[in-house]
Amino acid sequence: MGRAPACCEKVGLKKRRWTAEEDEILIKYIAANGEGSWRSLPKNAGMLRCGKSCRLRWINYLRADLKGGNISKEEEEEIIIKLHATLGNR
Repeated sequence: MGRAPACCEKVGLKKRRWTAEEDEILIKYIAANGEGSWRSLPKNAGMLRCGKSCRLRWINYLRADLKGGNISKEEEEEIIIKLHATLGNR
């Protein structure tokens, strides 16, 4: 991640790398409580992060439905054809 979100600067939270422990806390909290109020999540989970940082970490790295790794050339072409059929030339 680049810069710390503006909300982190307001609260005085430091920008640092996510640790495995923080990832585990976030995963367990969302498994128990679901995706919801991101603003109150850090306080309720006992984390020193802002809600925006937690939301971005979850959406971009930790969700179970994320596919990691590279896609094959065939998969890429299939996706392009499907999207072109749906959206056309925009």
